[in-house]
Amino acid sequence: MTPDDKTTPTGHRSAAADSRAAADTALLEAFGGVRGMVDTTVPGLVFVLLYTINRDIHLAAIAALGLTVLLALTRLVRKETLKHAFSGVFGVAFGAIFAMMSGDAKNFYLPGMLYTLGLAIAYILSAIFRFPLIGVLLGPMLKENLSWRTRNPGRFRAYTRSTWAWGLILLAKSAVLFPLYWWGDATQLGWVKVALGIPPFLLCVYLTWIFLAKAPPPIDVIAEMEAEEKAERERKSQADKAAKADQVADPLLSEWTGQIVSEARTESADRQPPRH
Repeated sequence: MTPDDKTTPTGHRSAAADSRAAADTALLEAFGGVRGMVDTTVPGLVFVLLYTINRDIHLAAIAALGLTVLLALTRLVRKETLKHAFSGVFGVAFGAIFAMMSGDAKNFYLPGMLYTLGLAIAYILSAIFRFPLIGVLLGPMLKENLSWRTRNPGRFRAYTRSTWAWGLILLAKSAVLFPLYWWGDATQLGWVKVALGIPPFLLCVYLTWIFLAKAPPPIDVIAEMEAEEKAERERKSQADKAAKADQVADPLLSEWTGQIVSEARTESADRQPPRH
C-alpha cells in the first residue's frame, strides 16, 4: 500500500488516490483495455492460423471478418463502447478486401500496418510541436481538458514523455513488420504481427501509467467551471434579493422622508412670529 492509498480518519481515500484511480480507469478506457486487445488481435490470429493450414486466402479472410463482426455485435448486445470494435471491423474488412483482390495474403495486414505507422508519426510530431496526443486524448476523460498545457507543467511533461513512448514503440514495431511485408512470406508476417500485437501495447500503457503516476494530479476544470457558475448564480440571487428589497424600501423611505419634511415645515411655520 502506498501513502496515497491510506485512508483518512473518516474512512475516505485521499484526493491523490482518487485522482490516480480515475487516471487508471481513463487510461484503460482510452486504449480499449483487455477487450480491445482481444478485438484487435484475435481476428489476425484466426487469419494466419487458417491460412497456414490450408493456404486459402478467401476462407481465412472471411473467417477473420466474420469473427470481427461477431465481436462487434457482442459489444452492441452488452451495450459496451463500439469505437474499438468498429475500428477493428473496418481494419479487418479493408485487409480482407485487399488480400482477396490482390491474391496476396500479406495484404491482409497492410491496412493495420499503415495505420500503426501513421499513428507513430502522429505521436512523434505532436510531441515535437508540444501538443502531445496522449494529453489531448486523456485530458477530457480526466476532466482537465487542456489545462495541463498552461497550468500544470508537471502533467505536460508526463504527457509529452508518454507520447514519445507511444510514438517510438509503434515506430519500432513498424520497423520490424515492413521488412517482413516486403521480403518475407505471409505466414511469417502473420505470426510476427500477432506476436507484436499485445506486448508493445502493454509496454506503452505501462510507461504511460508510470509517467502519470509521478505527475501532479489533474486540475479538474469542470469542477472549477461548476463552482464559478454556482458562485455566479448566488451573486445574481443576492443581487435580485437586494433589488427587491430596494423596491419595497424605496416607497416607504420616500413616504417617511416626506412626512419628516412636512412635519419640519409645519414646526418651522409654527415657530415664526405672527405678522401684524
